[in-house]
Amino acid sequence: MHSPTLLPSPLFFVFALSTLCLYCLTASAASCHADDETGLLDFKSGIRSDPSGMLASWRKGTDCCKWFGITCLSGDRVTALTLVGRPNNLTTSLSGTISPSLSKLKYLDGIYLQDLKNLEGPFPNSLFSLPKLLYVYIENNKLSGPIPANVGKLVQLGALSLEGNRFSGPIPNSIGDLTQLFQLKLTGNLLTGPVPLSISRLRNLTVLSLDRNQLLGSIPDIFSGLSDLRILRLSYNKFTGTIPRSILGLAPKLAYLELGHNSLTGPIPDFLGKFQALDTLDLSWNRFSGTVPKTFANLTKIFNLDLSHNLLVDPFPVMRVKGIESLDLSYNQFHLGSIPQWVTTSPIIYSLKLAKCGIKIKLDDWKPTDTFYYDYIDLSENEITGSPVKLLNRTDYLVGFYASGNKLKFNLESMRLVKTLKDLDLSHNSVFGKVPKAITGLSKVNVSYNHLCGQLPLTKFPASAFAGNDCLCGSPLPKCKA
Repeated sequence: MHSPTLLPSPLFFVFALSTLCLYCLTASAASCHADDETGLLDFKSGIRSDPSGMLASWRKGTDCCKWFGITCLSGDRVTALTLVGRPNNLTTSLSGTISPSLSKLKYLDGIYLQDLKNLEGPFPNSLFSLPKLLYVYIENNKLSGPIPANVGKLVQLGALSLEGNRFSGPIPNSIGDLTQLFQLKLTGNLLTGPVPLSISRLRNLTVLSLDRNQLLGSIPDIFSGLSDLRILRLSYNKFTGTIPRSILGLAPKLAYLELGHNSLTGPIPDFLGKFQALDTLDLSWNRFSGTVPKTFANLTKIFNLDLSHNLLVDPFPVMRVKGIESLDLSYNQFHLGSIPQWVTTSPIIYSLKLAKCGIKIKLDDWKPTDTFYYDYIDLSENEITGSPVKLLNRTDYLVGFYASGNKLKFNLESMRLVKTLKDLDLSHNSVFGKVPKAITGLSKVNVSYNHLCGQLPLTKFPASAFAGNDCLCGSPLPKCKA
């Protein structure tokens, strides 16, 4: 006699099916490669503080390809790590170190750790274990120590940006082995010593930014082979000597040439007039002497020109620009007499700085074509008479107006203070009337040494902002007499 066959109950089928479905879902959820998950979770474990919850989605057993900041373009393998904070927002920061376990992400081709502010530690040696890595942007953090001498082993890199950290020591000579680089950005560190000549081998470079360091010596002859360079930033270093002639090789394509805040000397070379693709030229805060070359008339595409704080003398050439956005000729030995016509007729200018340029005009008579875009005007230490009221009443977005040390004479109460205005310096003129209440909304004010009178509105400004007037009174000056 056969025993009856025992069939599973319907409840068993429901349980088995649900278990199978749960297994399917779990398998699907954890679809990224185990090495990548481990490497990323180790990275997370090295982060002490994450105030904005940037890494909140990074949870073990979930699909790491769907985590915030993770890109997978090669099946189940992570190809990019992108964690970017907001420059002026402290909550979008990460505090901690970069885990060496990132070396597990063997398919990673891009690492972007930007504006996280509090990432610390040395240059991440894990990068040397990533064979597919092409793009490194570790910017505006607190990494420190030397750039490794063997950085040249990262031969496959197309972009290397370590700007805005605290790296110190020399730029390694081996950096010239990164011949695939199109971007090299080391801005804003503590790098010292000369620029290595090996950079001349980086013939694919379009961007070279070494500004805001402590580099010294002369600007080396490294440019003859860098014919694709469009941006060259060497400002805020300790370079001496003259501009090398080899830089002429950059003339056809270079759009940004920034050499300001160094100790460069000699005349400005005539050959800079051949850089007809220039958008921006900054030679400020050096010791350039002599006249500005007449060849500057050929710079017809230039929008931003800063020659301030040098030893330049008259005459200044007539420029043939279609429109200048920003011009600063302040603190040289110019005697311009008037504001140049090519400036007055510019339809797009937003920043005009001509302090101590020997300007002798009545400001009421200066009628620029367009004042809509102006945000900064600096006419300090000239011999300008009249009133700025008509000019300033035509501006809607002015942020700073500086006209100290002139011969301006007008009623301060007649001047409209636009909502955007933050800085106002009218010191050492002949301004009269009362100080208007609207001045309290500014960030910086100096109306000292004029002929102002009456009670001051309640402000946060020091007594020095109002000193040397005829009869101003009230805090921070002595009380008004009853």
